[in-house]
Amino acid sequence: MITRGFGRRWAELEPIGRASSGGYRRFAWTAEDTLLREWFAGETAALGMDLTVDRAGNQWAWWGDPDSAPGIVTGSHLDSVPDGGAFDGPLGVVSALAAVEALKAEGFQPGKPLGVVNFVDEEGARFGVACAGSRLITGAMSADRAAGLRDGDGTSIPEAMRSAGQDPRHLGRDDETLHRIGAFVELHVEQGRALATEEYGDAQIGVGTAIWPHGRWRFDFAGEANHAGTTRLADRHDPMLDYASTVLAARTFAGAHEAVATFGKLLVEPNGVNAIPSLVRAWLDARAPSESSVQGVLRDLTAAAQELGATVTEESWTGNTAFDSSLADRLSRVLGGAPLLGTGAGHDAGILATAGVTTGMLFVRNPTGISHSPAEFAEEADCVAGVEALTTVLRELAS
Repeated sequence: MITRGFGRRWAELEPIGRASSGGYRRFAWTAEDTLLREWFAGETAALGMDLTVDRAGNQWAWWGDPDSAPGIVTGSHLDSVPDGGAFDGPLGVVSALAAVEALKAEGFQPGKPLGVVNFVDEEGARFGVACAGSRLITGAMSADRAAGLRDGDGTSIPEAMRSAGQDPRHLGRDDETLHRIGAFVELHVEQGRALATEEYGDAQIGVGTAIWPHGRWRFDFAGEANHAGTTRLADRHDPMLDYASTVLAARTFAGAHEAVATFGKLLVEPNGVNAIPSLVRAWLDARAPSESSVQGVLRDLTAAAQELGATVTEESWTGNTAFDSSLADRLSRVLGGAPLLGTGAGHDAGILATAGVTTGMLFVRNPTGISHSPAEFAEEADCVAGVEALTTVLRELAS
């Protein structure tokens, strides 16, 4: 039954937001996002769950009354990075629904409310801040900050929400929603291939222990627009050169501080083939096992960029996030000694953990380690093993 239920749901999601690259473009508060939300609402209704929407637009489906006692919640997100893979986010949502279906089929009666969540805008692909939905309800991002964010077309989050038929008037911390969460367990495809190595015994399932410190910063390089064919090299103020120098410096400083640093998003004005840019705006993603390593990269890179006249703006920062160790040990134990591992990828689970919610994660083996790419992959047998593991965990925690 697990295989059949998982496969049907996976097949229904497969075409939504599929791009010509073979990856996905599922961005917050777009037509694709609306289809995904409608699908989630239909699936939870079919399972007899009650759907609520919080102040940020995150969807919560409940088996039992969440106001009777703090519940056990699982789930993930359905949005993607540009041309992202199929598994990052949706695997957690589909697995959660399949686990609830399996528990209902076996006649399980939860002693605590069970919830499944679909977090909005986890990837931050449209507005630049990752985990926006969980940041808003925990107060890690203020309503004013959210209202000030713009996508590439200049649309704000409130405008996008209204266009999608949602109400942005109540954006902000949502204590009512937070009080309903007794514990949260997020299942996710591993972003990396640690589980597929000998060190972890080529395990199908792992239990998360922590998320590395990570952040995003915007670098603005100003220049002077001019004709690419008639302006002498000596007369140019080309900010693309300053940007290129900073990209190379980021690689050098990341190596020096035992971190990773990536400039993965770039906007150029006026963005003409035959025009020298007037502005280059780029976003840095930096992560490391320790906060001091990330801050070292940022300190050195900021100094180098500012010498070139750049301005640097922090857009998000999440410090070292340790999941509840007793919960992690318990999950490992009930899963027969599943290995424990940390991750350099951010998740809504990390935002909830920072806000004081008892939180854990399950990882499903990724044989290639590739993620945020159309090549992202997990074997069907490993996905089914993930559903079985999540079913076991929910049965244990909700009894």
